Amino acid sequence: MIETTLDKLLIGTPKPFRGDGEMSAIVKQPMSGAIKLGLLGLSGNQVADPLHHGGRDKAIHVYPIEHYAFWQEKYAGLDILNHPGAFGENFSCGGLTEDKLHLGDIFRVGGALIECSHARQPCWKLNHHFGYPDVLKTVVKTSKSGSYFRVLEPGRVQAGDVIVQQERTQADWPLERLFGMIIAGRHNGHQAELRYLANLPILAETWRKRAAQLADA
Repeated sequence: MIETTLDKLLIGTPKPFRGDGEMSAIVKQPMSGAIKLGLLGLSGNQVADPLHHGGRDKAIHVYPIEHYAFWQEKYAGLDILNHPGAFGENFSCGGLTEDKLHLGDIFRVGGALIECSHARQPCWKLNHHFGYPDVLKTVVKTSKSGSYFRVLEPGRVQAGDVIVQQERTQADWPLERLFGMIIAGRHNGHQAELRYLANLPILAETWRKRAAQLADA
C-alpha cells in the first residue's frame, strides 16, 4: 500500500498563454493553509478550456516529483523546472509514479477521498509552456504522464497532509500500462483488454471511448 505526503498544493487561473489570445491555467501557484476539495476540484482553481480540462474525471492533477530530475537534465537551465507546478499539477508529491499508481486506486488525503481515474494525455501546450518542440513526444515515449483523480468524498486538504492508499481494485492496470495502451500506441493485439477498459466504469469516460475505438480498429 502506498503512503506519501502532499508536498505542495497548487492552484491556477486562466492567463494569456500566447500572442493569439489563447488562454491557459497551466501555471499554478503553491497555496498555504487548508483548501476545500470539491467534486470538481480545489476551491479557486480554474481551467481555461473546459472541453479538455476539468470535470469530475479531472478534478485533481498529480505529477510525481521524482520525474523532475529527468526533465531538469533534458532541459538544463529551464527555470520553471526548479519549482513544483511546471506540469500544471495540483498535487506535488512523491510515490505516485506511473509504475506504482494503478487505475482505480483510492486514497485518503486530509478530509477528502480521491480515486485515480486515468493518466494525463499530453497536449501541445506543454511544448509551448516549456519552449521546446518535443515535450509532448517525450511524455508519450517515457510514460511520465502524471495522473488524474476524481473526488469521491469532498473535504479540506493542505500541504503536509498524508496521502494514504485505501483500496486497489485493478492490480493488472498500473498507469504505465494503461497510458501505453490508450495513448502511446501499444494496443495492437490487445482487443480483449481494450474491450475490458471500454466497459470499466472507473476509467475516465473519454478514455473508455478511446479504448472502444481502438478495440474496433
